[in-house]
This record gives sequence, C-alpha cells and structure tokens, in this order.
Amino acid sequence: MAMEALCAYRGLLRATRKTFKGDTLMLKESAAEVRKKFEDNRHVTSDAEIRRLLDEARQASDFISTMIVQAKLNSRGGYEVKPAKEHAGATLEIPSEEVLKKSV
Repeated sequence: MAMEALCAYRGLLRATRKTFKGDTLMLKESAAEVRKKFEDNRHVTSDAEIRRLLDEARQASDFISTMIVQAKLNSRGGYEVKPAKEHAGATLEIPSEEVLKKSV
C-alpha cells in the first residue's frame, strides 16, 4: 500500500501543478496542503482506513483536474476562464469581480 500512497500523492501534486500553473501562491499552498494531509495520516494502520484515504486522494485529484479552472487576468483588467477538454461536463461557476479582487 505504500506504493499506492506514493502514486496518490504524486497524482495530487500533478493535478495541482497543472491546474494552478503560473500561480505561485496556489502552487505553494496546494502542495503544502497535500503534504500536510498525507503527513497527518502517516501512522494510519487500518487497511480499511488506508483504502478510504487513498480513494479520497484519488477523488480529490480528479476533482482538482476536472472541476477547477483558474481565471486569468487579461490585458483589459478583466478575468478570463478557458476550460480545457477535461472540464467537459463540469458546472461552471464564475466568481464575482469582488471575490476575485479580494483574493489578490
């Protein structure tokens, strides 16, 4: 199961790197959060609990890859969202300009 955990960990990091490409803060924070979650559960020994956690990690990776699209600031001062083919079928929820400005 150690190899499965490593694959799940790497998968999550890959998903965050792709989704947050170019956003240094989100890359740093998401990598720290992934590491923290895995470290917090390092001492879990129950096979059932480990399986549940691995499944949760795979679901998180899928969610990050298919449900999150970052808006990019354009030259006109607005934000653009360009979903990729992996986002097909996802519900698009665009945050308001006020929410976006607070996050900067």
